[in-house]
Amino acid sequence: MTANLTNDTRKVNSPLWMGIVLVAIGLLAIALPRVATIVTETWIALILISSGTTKLFYAFQTREQGGFIWKLLLGTLYIATGIMLFVNPFTGVLTLTLLLGSFLLAEGVFELILAFRIRPQRNWTSVLANGIVTVLLGVIVWFQWPSNAPWLLGTAVGASVIFTGISRVMLAINSGSTPNNPDQPAAV
Repeated sequence: MTANLTNDTRKVNSPLWMGIVLVAIGLLAIALPRVATIVTETWIALILISSGTTKLFYAFQTREQGGFIWKLLLGTLYIATGIMLFVNPFTGVLTLTLLLGSFLLAEGVFELILAFRIRPQRNWTSVLANGIVTVLLGVIVWFQWPSNAPWLLGTAVGASVIFTGISRVMLAINSGSTPNNPDQPAAV
């Protein structure tokens, strides 16, 4: 019985703590928006360079399977784009800010769809609120571009992370408030 209680506590606490960490990271990003913008741009550059390197290795490992030149070009494109983000950070911030606006619009729509899919659950409105806020952030990014791109990227990422963290905390609290008790009927 104690082992089950410990496992149930971990199941509740893990998502709760992840939500709290997301809120803290989001607050830090909003407190230091220019730093968050550069960190975001650098992170994306590193991801592109790493992905490009992986694609190049894959191209050489599978060169007998066809499409070698295209795999090689794709890997090179990833690496070149990542390097360009390092060399021209301001241009990278402008481009990434516009891409972020598009991403936030898409993420917000997906969160709205998720909210209506989990509608029978208690606290589903926290996911709905997250979707609405994320769509609004995407719209703000599009209409403010390019004048305040240096701080907008970090602030928008921070706000999105905060609301995602809050929605996950609310869902964790909801699942923790209804433990699996065999004596109680399951909610449908």
